[in-house]
Amino acid sequence: MHFVFDFAGVLFQWQPARLVQRTLPQRATDAGSASAWVDAIFQGYGGDWGEFDRGTMDASELVHRIARRTGLAPSEAQAVVDAVPHELQPVPETVALVRRLREAGQRLFYLSNMPLSYAEHLERTHDVIGWFESGVISARVRQIKPEPEIFVTAQRRFGLPPSQLVFVDDVAVNVQAAREAGWQALQFIDAADCEARLRAHGWWPVP
Repeated sequence: MHFVFDFAGVLFQWQPARLVQRTLPQRATDAGSASAWVDAIFQGYGGDWGEFDRGTMDASELVHRIARRTGLAPSEAQAVVDAVPHELQPVPETVALVRRLREAGQRLFYLSNMPLSYAEHLERTHDVIGWFESGVISARVRQIKPEPEIFVTAQRRFGLPPSQLVFVDDVAVNVQAAREAGWQALQFIDAADCEARLRAHGWWPVP
C-alpha cells in the first residue's frame, strides 16, 4: 500500500477557533462566539473560501467578500487570511509517523485543499514536505475535495491504482469521497489512532 496524507488537520495543526480568538479577540470573546466566527469566515470551506482553495479567487477578493458577508472591517478579514499559514505548524506526532513510513521505504504522497500562497509558504518553511514523492494541491489543479475529479487527478499523477492508495484525512466527507473513488481511506483523529487503525487493516508496514 501507498500513503496519501492531507495537510491541515493531519500533518499540520489546524485549530480555526484558536486562530480567530487570537486574531479577532474583540469579537471572538469566548468559545461560542469563536465558533460562530469560524462558520461565518470559513463557510465550512465551501463558498468563497472554497473558491480560494480551488485557486479561482485571490486573497484580495476573498478579503472583500468576507468583509461584505460578515460585517468585519477589511483589515480584520485581512488579518485572518494572513494568519492562516502561521497557524499551520507541523504536528510532531504525525511527522514522526510519516518519518517511520519513509524510513521503512514506503511511497508517500499528499492531497490537500489549499490556496497556492499557503502551499508555497509551507513548501518554503517545512522540510517534511520534501519527504513526499509527489502531491496534489487543490489550487494548482483547480479542483477541490470532496469532488471526485481531484481523486482521479491525484491517482493519475501518482501512477498507482486507487486500490493501492491509503488516504488519511480529518474530514469525513473527504474520506467518503476517496472510498467512492476506489481508494482505501480513514478519518484522522490523531497519530496514535491512525497507526492503530492502519495496523488493524493490515496496512501498517513497520514492525
